[in-house]
Amino acid sequence: MNVLKTDNITMQFGGLTAVKEFNLELNKGEIVALIGPNGAGKTTAFNMITGVYHPTRGRILFSEKSTVEGKEVYTEKDITGLRPDQITGLGIARTFQNIRLFKDLSVLDNVLIANHLRINSNVFEATFKLPRYREEEKQMVEKSMNLLEKVGLAECKDEKSSSLPYGQQRRLEIARALATNPSILLLDEPAAGMNPKESEDLTVFIRKIRDEFDLTVFLIEHHMQVVMGISDRIYVLDYGITIAKGSPYEIQNNQRVIEAYLGVDEDA
Repeated sequence: MNVLKTDNITMQFGGLTAVKEFNLELNKGEIVALIGPNGAGKTTAFNMITGVYHPTRGRILFSEKSTVEGKEVYTEKDITGLRPDQITGLGIARTFQNIRLFKDLSVLDNVLIANHLRINSNVFEATFKLPRYREEEKQMVEKSMNLLEKVGLAECKDEKSSSLPYGQQRRLEIARALATNPSILLLDEPAAGMNPKESEDLTVFIRKIRDEFDLTVFLIEHHMQVVMGISDRIYVLDYGITIAKGSPYEIQNNQRVIEAYLGVDEDA
């Protein structure tokens, strides 16, 4: 079932077209990768989907889940132009290419902050720590600790996030995104800076959270071993244009993709 699609989304900055008529379809439970050379427009596409940029043209459609008479019902919703917090509230969470943790806060506090998106108490109740806020705070701590257990960081809960090894900081950023209760998780170069063993562990970890949290995952990644090992489908951008899409096998054997990455010998 389709949970997100883009309809010819285009992003222009003055006379520069960063992404042109990008059409994406994400199906429930898939892991889909977006690849391409540096400057191809991958992060711009992410930023349009998550509300950081408003597309110059085109639409972004999200299938919002609700429960009617005990059954899950999905309603297509146009989310083009919504703010990032509104899009996160609908169930689309993301991480960033450059890790954006609250470096002076503890591991637990980083996850607790994300829980506030779903809090029902108002400022007055929080300021004076009234019963409803205290109960929600207790639930947030329990939920955050449960998330840290699942990502293998529970023992580090009181440490500053900046003190964690790089791979664990990546896991913490993902845990913080999971705290918003997403149905779609966007990962911007999650394997960046990792050694082969860390990348292999990350591949297992992403599959695990996809299954455990019933997620659809959309990722940008340059590490081809990760991309080919984890993806159900792959989209390829070059100079803002989609030049290929398909299974890992189809992408590996696509001559246009090979040329985009390796260049063309014009004398050949």
